[in-house]
Amino acid sequence: MVSEAAQEVLEDLWTTIVENKKTFLDASNYAPEVIAELKEHGLIALKGKQVKMTGKGEKESAMAIRRHRLAERLLADVFNTVDQVLDDHACRLEHALFDGLDEAICTLLGHPHFCPHGKPIPEGKCCEKKLETIRPIIVPLSEMRPNEQGQIAYVHMSQRDLLDKMLAMGILPGNDITLIQRSPSFVFKSGHSQFAVDEEIASEIFIRIRRH
Repeated sequence: MVSEAAQEVLEDLWTTIVENKKTFLDASNYAPEVIAELKEHGLIALKGKQVKMTGKGEKESAMAIRRHRLAERLLADVFNTVDQVLDDHACRLEHALFDGLDEAICTLLGHPHFCPHGKPIPEGKCCEKKLETIRPIIVPLSEMRPNEQGQIAYVHMSQRDLLDKMLAMGILPGNDITLIQRSPSFVFKSGHSQFAVDEEIASEIFIRIRRH
């Protein structure tokens, strides 16, 4: 396990090189001892002041960003943490998500694909195997049972126009929801209105299940 400072650099490497498609980080932006630590562990390669990931480093960077975004998802969905302090709290929490705890949280949250800011969460082993020793606390609407109740946790539509339509209809995070039927379409009640959506849309509306 590398230091917390080194983990922060791994996250920067992931967002800069993998997501923003740049070729390297500038080593001069980081403490020399942190760069030396990453190099000693074989996670980066240096060319002058250019920092690039090794194959091992890319795997570790993916897991570092995964822990951070799972921490954000946990804080937002379970503890209702407001956005203004979400990243700060997530930075503290992520460093504790080792030794399988990240997989337990991922399973509890229903193997989320995106953080609260819409950025992708790299998959872990639990996602590949879809481990579900307990029912997740957050599930897509498409996995709700008839008459089951919950609260809309978040909406992540692959098409922007559909997202705008859902929001305009009043399908908003925080609203209570009850699934009425699953077939031939997913019919649910939210507030004083009923809505019918197909399975594709239902799979992109995520619900915090109400435990009785």
